[in-house]
Amino acid sequence: FPVLLSHCGMVASTRSFADFTPQASFDVKKCELHRLEEGPSETAVLTREQGLQYYRTMQTMRRMELKADQLYKQKIIRGFCHLYDGQEACAMGIEAGINPTDHLITAYRAHGYTFTRGVSVREILRGVAKGKGGSMHMYAKHFYGGNGIVGAQVPLGAGVALACQYQGNNQVCVALYGDGAANQGQIFESFNMAALWKLPCIFICENNKFGMGTSVERSSASTDYFKRGDYIPGIKAIKFAADYCRAGKGPIVMELETYRYHGHSMSDPGVSYRSREEIQEVRSKSDPITMLKERMLSNNMASVEEIKEIDVEIRKVIEDAAQFAISDPEPPLDELCNHIFANNPPMEVRGTNPWVKLKSVS
Repeated sequence: FPVLLSHCGMVASTRSFADFTPQASFDVKKCELHRLEEGPSETAVLTREQGLQYYRTMQTMRRMELKADQLYKQKIIRGFCHLYDGQEACAMGIEAGINPTDHLITAYRAHGYTFTRGVSVREILRGVAKGKGGSMHMYAKHFYGGNGIVGAQVPLGAGVALACQYQGNNQVCVALYGDGAANQGQIFESFNMAALWKLPCIFICENNKFGMGTSVERSSASTDYFKRGDYIPGIKAIKFAADYCRAGKGPIVMELETYRYHGHSMSDPGVSYRSREEIQEVRSKSDPITMLKERMLSNNMASVEEIKEIDVEIRKVIEDAAQFAISDPEPPLDELCNHIFANNPPMEVRGTNPWVKLKSVS
């Protein structure tokens, strides 16, 4: 089915609003296509309001992840913790191209999408699942996690797309996975079913160049992930992909070329398989937040003072959320085994109730 490849960089003041350019057009890199006769436009229009919104959202994600890094090193956040800084344009671009009523499912690097799906920074740092599963398992309306098993979210996303098709609600499901999961057999099984049933599913590979500590060149015979659907078209632009699926043409595969600044998780320093100089070069040349800011400033769509005000406001929001999370009491112990069943368990199940004494049958 078709595939689209998208590069995830985007390219209150003393002045009155009338002084600013209300919108500007930007040339974008031509999308590489697979089994598609026509791709998206090579020109994008950005309004001042959109630019400020995108900047605020991405900067909030960035500051939130840096605060999570700090809290982890202070041993306030425990367990697994996979940070999203560097990849913010992927989440922001996807949300800008779909509707809030559309559906999204991803892997365990989920903090950014939890925020763009409507959960506050306070709730994210506190934990939206009452501490169960740590930072990997987070959920919201139309957002299904946050999944800890590599690649397992992709067939679940195909299932959500099947529900959309069955209900006839004109919604799509975005199923995200990383380049490290791209060789999983269950992903290709999902491709096959989605193509057979023409499911409204956008399969997106967030290619951040490393699956844990293994570069894409060492793990994949073909690194053109947007072509992996074979019979499914592929591309690199989300609005085009969403319109394609809503038109009843079936699934589409996308690849987003991006980069993570942290290691795979907080237990990974991230510099044993790449150099600090490489990371710094990406930061200096293609950081999505910096690129958006520079484009807005150079096109007179915002002022330096306005951007600084937003930055200061975001820092205060993040600090307030961190203090809220730190001071929030832990859930009681009897909460530990709740939510295993939607309702009362149909039978007694060993280990699901911490207060039940286990009985020996010998």
